[in-house]
Amino acid sequence: MMRLSRFPAQTILSTFCFLLIGFLMAGCGAGEGASAEAESDASGGSAEVKKYTALGATFPAILYEKWFEVYNEQNPGVEFTYVAKGSGVGVRHFTQNLVAFGTSDAAMSDEEIAKVPQGVVMLPMTAGSVVLAYNLSGVEELKLSRENLVAIFMGEITRWDDPKLTEDNPGLPAIPITVVRREGSSGTTFALTQHFSAVSEKWKEKVGAGKSVQWPVGVPARGNRGVAEALEENKGSIGYVEYGYALEQKMSTARLENKAGNYISPTIASEQAALANIQLPENLRAFDPDPAGADSYPIVTFTWWLCYAKYDDPKTAEAVKKLARWAVDRGQAYAEELGYIPLPTEVRVKVKAALEKIQ
Repeated sequence: MMRLSRFPAQTILSTFCFLLIGFLMAGCGAGEGASAEAESDASGGSAEVKKYTALGATFPAILYEKWFEVYNEQNPGVEFTYVAKGSGVGVRHFTQNLVAFGTSDAAMSDEEIAKVPQGVVMLPMTAGSVVLAYNLSGVEELKLSRENLVAIFMGEITRWDDPKLTEDNPGLPAIPITVVRREGSSGTTFALTQHFSAVSEKWKEKVGAGKSVQWPVGVPARGNRGVAEALEENKGSIGYVEYGYALEQKMSTARLENKAGNYISPTIASEQAALANIQLPENLRAFDPDPAGADSYPIVTFTWWLCYAKYDDPKTAEAVKKLARWAVDRGQAYAEELGYIPLPTEVRVKVKAALEKIQ
């Protein structure tokens, strides 16, 4: 069903780097996730390497880690490290001035922005979809209507051989459903529950939408990897992860009914069709929980970098802006192969304009 070979070592390395950089920051009082370290060169002199940390969403982690790896190789004078801890943690660390910039799959609210005295510039840097992965031996295709998907997560449909499911999927096994849901504050949860609230009045009234909600049912798991492990351990389970992770781990994913009534598989093409319906306002904060279009995949979201409008250190500001320009231009070439949506030209233009607000 899936392979889980990459993320343990990667998570340990990212966490170690974050703790090391945090230690260095404590010594210099940078407050922006940046520190300068002198390294000896071959001639016995020293070369200054500026180190920066970004922290937040797990949703775009695969792409951001690739970006930072390539960018660091191409720019030996700087070293960016990405730590995937979740959108809620990203917003909190950003608000507390602990990082060069934060990341979140849910754009900051007006209330959250008001807590940042330096001001906030939000940059939608990539986009992707939330997919429903499952562990059903022998089931190569699973179709889930909007009503049935919500009913599963409400705990109203509890078995795979429920007639409501077998009507669209003949031959499903006669076993219980185990729902796997995110633990803690998650931007992926925000995107999923926003969709549920848009398509179901019952869900909207009883559960609602947010980075963290009171789930009616479900086994808790932390991050994409935690969900994947829980799915692998529980036959008959279903849970949600981001498309890039599911693609990398070769997870089985369901076809979901969209607003037009069509069952759509998660692909770059179906994600792009959905993204085309989202119009970004001046503050670049937008989300469509139920995109129109016959070919649109129904759960698609931007994910944002959270930058300060005014940095204490101008060098940090310039380093972040330089990285962002590279990511918006050259970095987009890595998106599709990793399961993310390359930013449309009009979005890239708006992001570049927003960069001018950072000082």
